[in-house]
Amino acid sequence: MRFEGTDTYVATDDLKLAVNAALALERPLLVKGEPGTGKTLLAEEVARSLGRPLYQWHVKSTTKAQQGLYEYDAVSRLRDSQLGESKVADIANYVKKGVLWEAFECEVPAIVLIDEIDKADIEFPNDLLRELDRMEFYVYELHRTIGARHRPLVVITSNNEKELPDAFLRRCFFHYIRFPDKDTMTRIVDVHYPGLKKALLAEALEVFFNLREVPGLKKKPSTSELLDWLKLLLAEDIPPEALKSGDRKVFIPPLHGALLKNEQDVHLFERVAFMARTGR
Repeated sequence: MRFEGTDTYVATDDLKLAVNAALALERPLLVKGEPGTGKTLLAEEVARSLGRPLYQWHVKSTTKAQQGLYEYDAVSRLRDSQLGESKVADIANYVKKGVLWEAFECEVPAIVLIDEIDKADIEFPNDLLRELDRMEFYVYELHRTIGARHRPLVVITSNNEKELPDAFLRRCFFHYIRFPDKDTMTRIVDVHYPGLKKALLAEALEVFFNLREVPGLKKKPSTSELLDWLKLLLAEDIPPEALKSGDRKVFIPPLHGALLKNEQDVHLFERVAFMARTGR
């Protein structure tokens, strides 16, 4: 089966090619790109498109690679032994399966999402090399090797906050999701707001892309923020004329709090607009 996008997710030809290449090579798909470009959603949509179950592992700064395999709760077993619980005799009662274990035991090929891998410790990717390569791991407490019944497609996302080890990168098929151009963004908006008037969309996209080009912005508005802004424009019944300006590059749009998410960027944009108006 091939991934061709879905009715709720606009995938470019390059992205579809990357997903299908990872499927053919049976290698993890490493996806990078700006926040808000649909990296996490990609795994969900691939699973829906191919009719496969999805197992999600959202990585935090405290996440350890072992947690994706399994965890042994020795403290609970000790407490239960002190209370005379009968289940203490079976150590399996204290072994909790991780996301990879569940995906390996799945009756059909699954999709595994390892989301924002760069949030974890630098050793996190290296600690998963063997498991992602061989699709198996050993459970010491049970003296068992857990192997994948079917090799899952592993989708790994990164916001590029830190460099990943070369040994890890060699095992992945890599794809960088470029920020959508106006044509692609129009298709994305059409999926979420199919009845949006073309005049309002045209003006909103002009303001949005000009705002992203303002030099010095700490955080450029993303696709998800554009969709939030459009939702507000519709809710407040803002007409297309309200988004027009002689110089859109210094135009402060209505409800800009949906697009600019920190005070530095708001102040920067206000200064740029003021200087343009006063000719300073």
